[in-house]
Amino acid sequence: MVDERKDGAYGTPQKYDPTFKGPIYHRNKSYLFYFNIVKCASPLVLLEFQCPTPQICVEKCPNRYLTYLKAHGTQEFEYYKQFCVPGFKQNKAVTEVLRDGDCPAVLIPSKPLVQRCFPAIHAHKGVLMVGNETSYEDGHGFRKNITDLVEGAKKANGILEARHLAMRIFEDYTVSWYWIIIGLVIAMVLSLLFIILLRFLAGIMVWVMIVMVILVLGYGIFHCYMEYSRLRGEAGSDISLVDLGFQTDLRVYLHLRQTWMAFMIILSILEVIIILLLIFLRKRILIAIALIKEASRAVGYVMCSMLYPLVTFLLLCLCIAYWASTAIFLSTSNEAVYKIFSDTDCQAVGKTCNPENFSSSSEFHLCPGAHCQFAFYGGESTYHRALLGLQIFNAFMFFWLANFVLALGQVTLAGAFASYYWALKKPDDLPAFPLFSAFGRALRYHTGSLAFGSLLLAIVQIIRVMLEYLDQRLKAAENKFAKFLMTCLKCCFWCLEKFIKFLNRNAYIMIAIYGTNFCTSARNAFFLLMRNIIRVAVLDKVTDFLFLLGKLLIVGSVGILAFFFFTHRIRIVQDTAPPLNYYWVPILTVIVGSYLIAHGFFSVYGMCVDTLFLCFCEDLERNDGSQERPYFMSPELRDILLKGSAEEGKRAEVEE
Repeated sequence: MVDERKDGAYGTPQKYDPTFKGPIYHRNKSYLFYFNIVKCASPLVLLEFQCPTPQICVEKCPNRYLTYLKAHGTQEFEYYKQFCVPGFKQNKAVTEVLRDGDCPAVLIPSKPLVQRCFPAIHAHKGVLMVGNETSYEDGHGFRKNITDLVEGAKKANGILEARHLAMRIFEDYTVSWYWIIIGLVIAMVLSLLFIILLRFLAGIMVWVMIVMVILVLGYGIFHCYMEYSRLRGEAGSDISLVDLGFQTDLRVYLHLRQTWMAFMIILSILEVIIILLLIFLRKRILIAIALIKEASRAVGYVMCSMLYPLVTFLLLCLCIAYWASTAIFLSTSNEAVYKIFSDTDCQAVGKTCNPENFSSSSEFHLCPGAHCQFAFYGGESTYHRALLGLQIFNAFMFFWLANFVLALGQVTLAGAFASYYWALKKPDDLPAFPLFSAFGRALRYHTGSLAFGSLLLAIVQIIRVMLEYLDQRLKAAENKFAKFLMTCLKCCFWCLEKFIKFLNRNAYIMIAIYGTNFCTSARNAFFLLMRNIIRVAVLDKVTDFLFLLGKLLIVGSVGILAFFFFTHRIRIVQDTAPPLNYYWVPILTVIVGSYLIAHGFFSVYGMCVDTLFLCFCEDLERNDGSQERPYFMSPELRDILLKGSAEEGKRAEVEE
């Protein structure tokens, strides 16, 4: 059966080209030559991502100054002709050749850089020169300064530097990926060990965690001070960060005293803040520890809940895969768009064109010196004009699905832990499989509520994304009112997103407890929290603070281990660590991955604490501790929480 599909149709592969000889660096003509690299300094480079000058592949870069006018009709023309367009024939007048862009107007001594020919610019006694010249003839009878070449080369080289940086980072990942995985496994083991110890030694572990965080930060301050002192007197170490500017090789910054001073100041501020919080919140920490102990018992009876973050992770991976595949399909369903470029002012510049028949088109006759060059991938049809909207809708669906997955996890965990709290005789009254039962109830009865709550959050998130997009597009605007309005909108929607997340989380807990719809659950949860606002302020933020310290302890420990390993400072495995271009690449990857892993484990504890706290508030309002209406909370939790609440109430009365 013959495939009658046309070449280039969406999803249809191109025909095999037997003349293709592999990537450009495997061919004889392995260097890209710009006819007029000064044009690369044009704003069109930023708008079209294309240097508006003809570009051809050459065997080697030019090594001398030579203009077309001087080379024409001489022996030098044989050398010059290799930099003209393929198939060039010397049957045109000089003005026609330069007008049509068949040959460059001037050749400038160049050097190859990342398979491109760039002017061989060097400094001699503080003066920029190319070859032995400080200026050059542009081929049209004018002398120009070397700085024009510098600007063009900078713009053309900017994307190459970014690509070079990306390649080096990729190389680092290829040689260190297995060590990164080992670091993440260590973070997982530490997180799991920490959670298990919390089950049996909650009070001791919390205080050990607090002390360890203080010690880790203290060591960081000490290490920064030692590096700061070591660099004293070294050449170049006193250069300021402002004078140095941005460098792609970030190792340069580690040789500056100011860098270590900044690190030391940041760590010192964190140390002081944590110590002050511990001093002022010492009594509230005791109450939070009691709640964490109760949460540890609940997690101990529902131990499989520690594995549920893996389910959430897998479902989120599916959401990301769906979003990425759809986004890639939309991005690649484009056509090559060619636009008209010209050195002269012409009405046709910027319009789309067809390179096959451009020489016979009306635009070519309107702009004789114009060229039809590739600009970008896109299209002019209705479908292509709607691509941005489709990408936005795809992002919106990703937010909706991701929030639904997170909501499903919250309702499932809340249902499992609520079944523990409302069991009068713990653990005898617990169902056989509380987590699976809660998961089944969530899917069977509460899918609509989860979808509605996720929809509200997704709408706010996509609005925030659009505001960020508009902010990036309007950065060059000088309208201060517009900037102020944009900042206010971003701040308002950020606050709105935080509020909806907080409300959704507590609404899902009420859904798990009572099985009511989203709106009813959100209203009941909100007013229940408002009636217990003092307890919320005491416990919610304090427990979050303690869990944050736990995450910092795990991340800090693994991060310090990764730092010493990848910088070859552990003598036992000094020869085992791979050689790297940037050792911060695997270190940052391990730190971020460790935080995500620790967050996954601690999120179970956080959901357990929030569920037990909301159940506790509901228990206080529904029951009075009598035989007819006994409390469902444990005696230890009742004594500490009620005592803490009484102290807060007395303090509020005294202040009034």
